[in-house]
Amino acid sequence: MEIVLANPRGFCAGVDRAIDIVERALELFGAPIYVRHEVVHNRHVVDTLREQGAVFVEELHEVPDDATVIFSAHGVSREVEEEAARRGLRVFDATCPLVTKVHMEVNRYARQGLDVILIGHYGHPEVEGTMGRFDASHGGRMHLVQCVEDVAALDVRDPTKIAFVTQTTLSVDDTSNIVDALRARFPALTGPRKEDICYATQNRQDAVKQMVDDCDVVIVVGSRTSSNSTRLREIAEKRGVAGYMVDRDDDLKREWFDGARRVGVTAGASAPEVLVERVVARLREWGGHAPQELHGREEHVIFAMPRILRRTDDAASSG
Repeated sequence: MEIVLANPRGFCAGVDRAIDIVERALELFGAPIYVRHEVVHNRHVVDTLREQGAVFVEELHEVPDDATVIFSAHGVSREVEEEAARRGLRVFDATCPLVTKVHMEVNRYARQGLDVILIGHYGHPEVEGTMGRFDASHGGRMHLVQCVEDVAALDVRDPTKIAFVTQTTLSVDDTSNIVDALRARFPALTGPRKEDICYATQNRQDAVKQMVDDCDVVIVVGSRTSSNSTRLREIAEKRGVAGYMVDRDDDLKREWFDGARRVGVTAGASAPEVLVERVVARLREWGGHAPQELHGREEHVIFAMPRILRRTDDAASSG
């Protein structure tokens, strides 16, 4: 059984930064450090940080007064920010800068009095945070669209005053179809110069598309709460290839690989490489050859830490 590794895979710059923020805060201020929501959607990462002294909560009322709290990589609403400021909590914001870019777009469109359509998944923390950034005082409204069928049901105030943004971790293909449907219904639609799906999400989807047609099975290392990991599995399934998502090697089932000659392995943007290595080791125990690393797009993106958390050498290198 041949094993091929998608490239790129695993951690993106936003996830690296979010984890570094939690670890550095623990180092500087000691445990406990409170984190609103899972800092990234990966069980291994969350459990590791919990062992170091991070306490994960869903809402700020669970955080004691005078504590340190970190906002997750998915971002938060303006209401959450205001509550933290009102209570005098020490806050470090681990929101991915690419999510922050979407928040800024929403703010700009709201000030122009536009209705704003967010393409995304209901209940996802990034969607909740982005919806909570909209200021309706300028007369506009915000709408959530999850699929092409939702476009026909939209009720907007003025079809000539409308804009869209997207969740950063969506399927590139599905989002393109929704945008096409929006443009067909609303020819005056305004949008970002480049759709908001993040570089890492797109690169990992492209890498799976590159390898999937030559595979009998595709394994995606990632947690079920991870939107970008789920999209990778869906790419395999849409191509008629068996796709499975696993948190760790113990989740693998040997019967998945009966008769398989080529197995593709990738990882979502919130899954660490150590989990990929364990999955590969298990596949090799079951007869897999040494893995072949596929060529893919190189990533050189680095997001800066909050200044107060930077180490001396980091601060010097960033000027």
